[in-house]
Formats: sequence, structure tokens, C-alpha cells
Amino acid sequence: MKRILIRSGKSPFRVATPPEFIQQDLIGTNTGNLLFSDSAHKMLMTPDTEVTSNGIRTDPSPERAAEINEQYDVFVVPLANAFRPSFRASLDRLSTLIEQLTIPVVVFGVGAQAGDDYETAGLKPMEASVRRFVSAVLDRSASIGVRGELTARYLTGLGFGADRIDIIGCPSMFLHGGTFPEIRAAEITAGSRIALNLSPDALPVGDLTGIADHAWRHYPRLTYYAQNTSDAELLLWGDTSPESGLTDPFPRRSSHVLLQEDKVRMPLDPATWIDELRGYDFAYGTRIHGNVAALLAGTPAVVLTHDSRTLELCRYFEIPHRPLSALPGDTDPRDLYEDADHSAMIKGHGERFERIVAFLDRNGLDNAYTHGDGGASFEARLAALELPASMPVWDGSDDGQLGYRVSRLRERITAADARIDQRVEETRQLRTRLTAAEKREAATARELDAVRGELAAARKQLAAVERRIGGVEKRVLVKVGPALRRRVRKLSRSAGKD
Repeated sequence: MKRILIRSGKSPFRVATPPEFIQQDLIGTNTGNLLFSDSAHKMLMTPDTEVTSNGIRTDPSPERAAEINEQYDVFVVPLANAFRPSFRASLDRLSTLIEQLTIPVVVFGVGAQAGDDYETAGLKPMEASVRRFVSAVLDRSASIGVRGELTARYLTGLGFGADRIDIIGCPSMFLHGGTFPEIRAAEITAGSRIALNLSPDALPVGDLTGIADHAWRHYPRLTYYAQNTSDAELLLWGDTSPESGLTDPFPRRSSHVLLQEDKVRMPLDPATWIDELRGYDFAYGTRIHGNVAALLAGTPAVVLTHDSRTLELCRYFEIPHRPLSALPGDTDPRDLYEDADHSAMIKGHGERFERIVAFLDRNGLDNAYTHGDGGASFEARLAALELPASMPVWDGSDDGQLGYRVSRLRERITAADARIDQRVEETRQLRTRLTAAEKREAATARELDAVRGELAAARKQLAAVERRIGGVEKRVLVKVGPALRRRVRKLSRSAGKD
């Protein structure tokens, strides 16, 4: 039995409550992470393989590295846009762990983060971290799997051989193996169910809030699918923006119309997320995995690309996409749907699946589709679970989470009190040190005054001595001077005679 350890927020078979997702950060700040890690988990689950989730946080300690070396045969690391400055510390921790491993390490779908112009100059400060990570991985595997052509070019530019870099896209698109669901045809009308997904970091690129507002005004059955942990916290806790009057054109306050009308959902598990999206006619937005989830449900989708991580995958998988920067605020989802063509994505899926299978083979990993039951046992286990539906907007009623909210508030209050007590103690210690320093300063000032007095007295004594010496010199000259002059005159006369 081959034992595989996989980096993922949680096992696909763990049923967690919304508070657990938030409290333990089971989604790694973005629920899209679970989509590609679950797909990788399913792909690797064969009769002769046991797959275990390592969690999303990296413990780089020697003790943990020793455990992994002893208990597992392979460490699999599915990643997304890990080559980005904000992920540098996490990447370094991964490198520290991997450098201590003696087992193979296989990386799925890592990508470089850049703008939609593919300019990677902004990654210059972290080149050393990227080189370290990729070197550590390639010392323990035949190749590294990357998202697309940008990342491949970026790594070859850092000196890594093209023969060690395999372009495999993202595992999420292979949730159903070598087949892809048929994309349903739809007629988009005012009564259509529309799923919208938005990225806050795309706001500087295009009129995202205008696009969302247009959809809300013209499609009453619109639902906004959020993906970040901060969104989950907002849905669970709410805020005081309706009472305070604070507003934000992006749906990240309770005062936003989409939250006020209960049109926001936060998916927690890929299985329920995909199942929900089967009930929609069309999905679109800037979230790559929000749209991949729709496509896996057979729902037509269009990605509004705003950076390399979205554009790179859209190009590789031939997912219908439009550049966000070129779209006006009144962009209508009906126009996006009518202009979209999913045929190339479907047609090329089999060949792309063969590439990822070849990557697995190259790195000594079996897959469920070639060496197992095609994922049937995986799906059966999921079907037997009661996975949570997407989180709705909390309306203040007892939704079963009030106990958690009260407990969490108490923890926060206790933690705040502890921080206050710590600050009070630190302030007391600082005051004690200040008082001691002031006393030392006063003593030093007194000593300085005494020294200054001694110096003044010494100067007076010196002046008196100088005066006495000067008086003695004058008296001596008065007494000795005439005799010296007579002696000089006598010597002069004698010299004249000679």
C-alpha cells in the first residue's frame, strides 16, 4: 500500500461546520483551494493507495519532517499561484520542510502570479525563494507540474531545464478524469438564474462593481458566490454597516444590496458547490475556480480575466474568457453567454488529461482512472456524507451557530482583556524603568555639578599659580638684569680689542 500525504485544507471526506471552516481556516483563505486539492485526492485514490491530508499550514520542524519520512511514501503538493510575493513566507516554509524530506515530492499545477500582460518583473524580489523551492522539489521528483506557458517560461528564465517542467494546468478541471460534463445550452432571460463571482483584487483592473450592479438590476435571480474566509466571516457574523450607514460598492459589508436581499452564498465543500451550480443557467466573473465549479456542473461559464493566474488557465484549457479591462460596467451576462464557445474546451480535454496522466506516470504515481475504478469509490464515499450547503447570509435568527458566536465573542473578549493586562504590566514596567532612569539622571547631574565645581576651583588655583610665577620672573629680572647688561658690555669691549 502506497501512502501519500497531500497538502490540502481538509480531506474531502471530512464533514465540517461553517465555524470549523472559519476557525481552522480549512479553505486556506479561499474555498477554490479545496476544488483542486479534492480533485487531486480523487485522482490519486486507487485500491493500492492511501491518501491523507496534511492540512494547509506547513510545519517545517525537523520532528514533522521525520514523521513524514517515516510514515509516508510520497508528499504531493497541489498549488495555485504560489509564486507571488504575498506567498513568499509560506513558500519558504514549504522549502524548509521539503529540504528535510527523503521521500519523493510531487508538485501539481503551481503558477507564477503576474498581470494579464504576463510581466514578471514584480517577482524579482522572491527569485531566490522560487529557485530554492523548485530546486528542492526537482531533487525529489522527475519534473514539476505548472499551470501554463507563463509559469514554464518564468522557470526556464530562472535557469531550470524545460525538460523538467510539465505544463499540466490545474487538477480541478480533471475532477471527472478524461471526460468532461456536457455544457448545457441555455436561453438567458430576465428570469434566468445567474451565478456571479468576484475578486476584490480585480477592482483596479476593471469596472467590477458596475458589472455586478448591472447584473443585480436586470437579473432578479442573481446569486453572488463569494469564496474568501473574510466573506464567510461576514455571512456568519454580519456587521453594523446597516446601522452605521457605512457602504461599499463591493459586496463586503452587510449594507450591500446583495447581502440585504440574501443573494450571497459562500461554498464550503466542492461537492455541494458543484451540485448547487447545476441549478443555474449561466456563471461568470473573475474567479477561475468559481467558474470551473460551474463548468464541472455542466453550467456554461465565462471567466473575466484580470491577471496571469486566470488568463494562463483559460488559455491552457480553452475556457471561454474575456479581459475584464476591456468590459464596460453595463456588460450583460446574456452577451457573454452568446459570445462564448465551449467546444474547444471539450474537444481538447482528453489530450490534456493524457498529459497530466503522463506527468503522474513520470513521477511514479498511479491514478484512479487508469489504475482504479475511475473515482467511483470516491464518489460513493462523498454521496454517503452530509456535507454542508453553501453558507447563506445570517438573518440574526437561531441558525444553530449561536453557541459558537457567543463562545467566540467570549474568547475574543478574554483575549482582548489579556492583551490589555499585558499592556498595563508593560506600562508599569516601563514606568519603573523610567523612574529609575530619572533617579540615575538626577544623581549624574549632581555628580556633574560637583565635578564642574572642582574644575572651577582648579582653574582658580591654576590662575593664582600662574600669577605668582609671573611675579617671581619680574623680580628676578629686576635684580639680575643690570649685572647681565654690565657683563655683556664688558665682553663686547674685550671682543673689540681682539
